[in-house]
Amino acid sequence: MTESTQDTRPDHTGRLVWVVFGVAGAVLALDQFSKWLVVAKLKPVGSIDVIGGFLRFVYVENPGAAFSIGINFTWIFSILAVIVAVVIIRTSRKLGSIAWAIALGALLGGSLGNLCDRLFRMPGFGRGYVVDFIALPHFAVFNVADMAITCSAAFMVILALRGVSFSGASVKG
Repeated sequence: MTESTQDTRPDHTGRLVWVVFGVAGAVLALDQFSKWLVVAKLKPVGSIDVIGGFLRFVYVENPGAAFSIGINFTWIFSILAVIVAVVIIRTSRKLGSIAWAIALGALLGGSLGNLCDRLFRMPGFGRGYVVDFIALPHFAVFNVADMAITCSAAFMVILALRGVSFSGASVKG
């Protein structure tokens, strides 16, 4: 892109920051609301079948990451989530692509959703468990935040493979 085309391109960065925060806020709200419902309604009964043997909701307190990896390192996951959030917020000020804004917003919302659990659930600040509840056959139990993190990561890979840059310009290669 030449300097003259950069000058004539409208500055969407401010609006894209709000897209990042809007998507993050929506993901965070949906994640925390779903976990609140699960704790209130599902915890007492343990699990329910939603779609036969394919989809179940089951109450799980997960102190680790996916597949309960790192159950003794909950505080490290808390620190990593804070780092991810800071990097996304700083990066969002340089965005020129709506697609990247959506992807980063979903990643931020998912990271913050699980971070809220780690900060405010038992056994204590920064060491709390994450509420997981979506169970598929032969797969880890997960939650809305995990879905957002996974989908945003896949979307970012697609954006990178298609040559979409943060600035919104196509990358030839």
